[in-house]
Amino acid sequence: MSRKAISAALLLALQLGSLSCSRATAQREIEKIPTGAAAGPIHGRVLRTTGIVEAMHSFTIQVPRISSQQQGNLTLTKLALNGTRVHRGDIIAEFDHTTQIKAARDAAAKFDDLSHQVEQKAAEHQSNAAKRAADFAQAEADLGKARLEIRKGPVLSEIEHLKADENLKNAEIHTASLKLSILAHQKAESAELEVMKLQAQRQKLTLTRLQGDAEKLRLRAEIPGMIALQSVWRNNSMGHAQEGDQLWPGSPLLRIFDTSSMVLQLSVSETDGAILRPGAKAVVHLDAYPTLIFSAHFDSASPVASSALGSPVKTFTARFILEQEDPHLLPDLAVAADVALENR
Repeated sequence: MSRKAISAALLLALQLGSLSCSRATAQREIEKIPTGAAAGPIHGRVLRTTGIVEAMHSFTIQVPRISSQQQGNLTLTKLALNGTRVHRGDIIAEFDHTTQIKAARDAAAKFDDLSHQVEQKAAEHQSNAAKRAADFAQAEADLGKARLEIRKGPVLSEIEHLKADENLKNAEIHTASLKLSILAHQKAESAELEVMKLQAQRQKLTLTRLQGDAEKLRLRAEIPGMIALQSVWRNNSMGHAQEGDQLWPGSPLLRIFDTSSMVLQLSVSETDGAILRPGAKAVVHLDAYPTLIFSAHFDSASPVASSALGSPVKTFTARFILEQEDPHLLPDLAVAADVALENR
């Protein structure tokens, strides 16, 4: 046998040995995958049905809607990775809030200016009120003096008496006029000050709204759990959002689901509806992980059976609650379930 033939035979033997070792290693890795709590086999008759895994508690996060005058898309600047576990209150996404911050600063400056104007106007009104009070006190003093002069009537000449009487009338008219003028000025100044206070209060509300808009652009987790990014329309196709994308307010961005409580949505035919009873058990197999086995129990079912268009077969949607927790249990995974039938 030639050297070339011997080398080719040795190379083939080495390749076959390597393939055998890799298969054995892969088999050992599969066996290492943790399974759910031991779900014993169901004795007796069973009904095989299919469905999907869903989270009992989930929360959908949308692109925020803000109350400012800005219209159009929002720029995504930060987004948590798909499959990330978060706690309540963690920041999971942020949008560009430069416009809101600038508008809030302008609103804050305007609010400070209006507040100073209110203080200045109040001080001006207080000064005017003090001046009017002094004028009214002087008028009352002049009125008192005129009354004293009129009491000298018997000793005054006729001309002096007429002058004193005229001065008394003028003093009384002037005092009454000042009293009415003071009331009118008080009402006018109070209304003017109230208008300025309302303007400042409205500006404060505008400032609060703009600050709230800036905070709305920082999205936080409402519940603890795992992040599942939603598909959005971007670059003329559907896909997960990425930092720098322009997203329309109100469109779904991601979903947070609680992995500690997962359920099954199983499809059960109308003729097998009798199995949907309290306490019904099922053994669950994940299509993606054939070695994993879980147990579940019946929780609820749709009250109405429906069928696909053109199909005479009607089915119920039954919800079964999984009795184990496992990191492999994720939403939208396809499952096959063996539901125990009552012995009759």
